[in-house]
Amino acid sequence: MKRNFTEWLSTFRDSIATYSYYIDFGKVYGNVENIKIELNILNSLIGSKSIEKDFENILSKYPETLKCIPILLAVRNSEISVSDENGSFVFDFSTSKQTVSEYSDFMKKSGLFDLLQNHLVNNLVDYVTGVETGLDSNGRKNRGGHLMEDLVESYIKKAGFEKDKNYFKEMYIHEITEKWNVDLSAISNHGKMEKRFDFVVKTEKQIYVVETNFYGSGGSKLNETARSYKTLSGEIDTISGVTFVWFTDGNGWQSARHNLEETFDVMENIYCIKDMENGVVGKVFG
Repeated sequence: MKRNFTEWLSTFRDSIATYSYYIDFGKVYGNVENIKIELNILNSLIGSKSIEKDFENILSKYPETLKCIPILLAVRNSEISVSDENGSFVFDFSTSKQTVSEYSDFMKKSGLFDLLQNHLVNNLVDYVTGVETGLDSNGRKNRGGHLMEDLVESYIKKAGFEKDKNYFKEMYIHEITEKWNVDLSAISNHGKMEKRFDFVVKTEKQIYVVETNFYGSGGSKLNETARSYKTLSGEIDTISGVTFVWFTDGNGWQSARHNLEETFDVMENIYCIKDMENGVVGKVFG
């Protein structure tokens, strides 16, 4: 029975965020733990009456504390570039390439001495934990990209498939060709294009190449995705023994519903989260 696109689209969701999506506290705590000793040494600068002298003494005795300075400015890199009326400079905090006095000058001009000397922070371990938490929030986009993959994989496992036995993650066209001796030139432009599929499910009679994505917000990318997958589906339909399956969801598709509908009308195996909840994975790959 032909599915109704409007009804199908109405089941799409705003979010599939997990509890750990917002902040990866394990990563935050691990990053802080790696420099905890050095941060505690630098804690002695808090409220110092002669902070420049004390800082220079610390660097002379404990040069390893240098690596903590970038994160105090919410910078991940060990090198920081700055410019002023005297020119442009690159400060390296992985090794003592600059002089102690130059690092001291950096601390002063960057405002870090003021932060420490005037008790604007009470403990650098706590301060850096806050900085790391803020920086980790920037990783949500990357984590979000894997949420749909993880969800689809959970349903593939639930359907009885085993990783690296009859389902595989992130396989390139050439790997599929080599493993099962199947001609995929129709989608590789005769070997000139290399594409990676999120999953490949192998049954006795069929190879299923799978793409997954979730779009919580709209954008021009969605129209291009719908068009390219429509083309890809048509190309794969010409290959015996290979089927393209697309799992997608997210209310971002509302802004690109017409392009998605065009793909929906011609592509048999396009499914959403609601379909997976209703057991479609077992049926499709069964």
